[in-house]
Amino acid sequence: MPAETSHKPWYRVLYIQVLIAMVLGIAVGVAFPDFGKGLKPLGDGFIALVKMLIGPIIFCTIVHGVASMGDLKRLGKVGLKSLIYFEIVSTLALILGLAVVNGVKPGEGFTPAGQAFSKTEPKASEPIADFTAKAKTLNVSEFLLNVIPKTFVGAFVSGDLLQILLISILIAFAILRLGDSGKPILHVIDQGAQVFFSLMNIVVRAAPIGSFGAMGFTVGSYGLGALNKLLALMGGFYLTSGLFIFVVLGVIARVAGFSIIHFLLHIKEEILLVLGTSSSETALPGMIRKMQQLGCAKSTVGLVIPTGYSFNLDGTNIYMTMAAVFLAQATNTPLDLHQQIALLLVAMITSKGASGVTGAGFVTLAATLQSVPTIPIESLALLVGIDRFMSECRAITNLIGNGVATVVISRWESEITGAELKANLAQPLTL
Repeated sequence: MPAETSHKPWYRVLYIQVLIAMVLGIAVGVAFPDFGKGLKPLGDGFIALVKMLIGPIIFCTIVHGVASMGDLKRLGKVGLKSLIYFEIVSTLALILGLAVVNGVKPGEGFTPAGQAFSKTEPKASEPIADFTAKAKTLNVSEFLLNVIPKTFVGAFVSGDLLQILLISILIAFAILRLGDSGKPILHVIDQGAQVFFSLMNIVVRAAPIGSFGAMGFTVGSYGLGALNKLLALMGGFYLTSGLFIFVVLGVIARVAGFSIIHFLLHIKEEILLVLGTSSSETALPGMIRKMQQLGCAKSTVGLVIPTGYSFNLDGTNIYMTMAAVFLAQATNTPLDLHQQIALLLVAMITSKGASGVTGAGFVTLAATLQSVPTIPIESLALLVGIDRFMSECRAITNLIGNGVATVVISRWESEITGAELKANLAQPLTL
């Protein structure tokens, strides 16, 4: 994401254009819902353009960063620290979601007391059949085998970040073994990264068009009335995500020597881009550049950001625990403490297994619900109408969580001091 400079007129600042486009998209969706539905290709087209460039950017970033690190022990140390951090923070997100949904109880009263949930409402079997089928394949062996692409270029064709991560690390190791003769290859890869980043700067100029189309389609298709009784769940989810960002991540940031508010201002363009497209992947290249501008090492950024997109999905974790317990409450399915702990443990595993799967939020939720068979799987259909509205908050929370993780790991590795970090956050960004 290109940095915005203070001398630009306000109407030429990209994040302001995205914000205006979102408001216009919502207005069009409300006033002309049929026309709004027809705007879907604008949002889909923009996301497709961004995803087209993610694979090459991640490949170049990881290969150059890891191969130029030179010390395999340090690489292993950074990777281990990242995984430990991911697991601890992801678990905190799951526990927070569980605590809030039990306190607020948004699902109570959805189905009258004493009545069982009707498996015929609301046309449950059709919207969730595909998600349920995908969830059944989310086992350990399938997940591990899916990390290995069928061909070298297959990872780039499918866009699976874990497959690209595997290939990138293997290539980096191969270049390391070449010694000095591998340095020209590294130079070419670094130049290739600059080309793709430059191309991304061109593509993101279409972000307002993509945001307009995506918001117009969402509101036109589901309408603001689709929220109905589910507003309590949405409100609770947004509140919980806010608590996680400003309290949990805020404390982590302060311990690491920076302000979460200043950090959010630093990545405001990426946040608004995710808000407009409901996809955290659209902001991935921009996040890589922003973290490097803060002073984080290329090797750390290249390893932590892509890995975090698969293993550090804080927003998805909050969503899963809250949605699962909400469905139990809505269907009058009692869950004791042991069942909820089992639910949390299963969610810790399933949240890692949906990387690269379309509709990952629903897939992981369906897989998690299978650990509590008393909850009707058909009740997933209750969430179809609001999932798009919740996916925006999921994606933004995931994005912020991965950004904070990158800075924290960099601080642990002494790549940047607290004073330097504060100074960089206070400075206007330059390209």
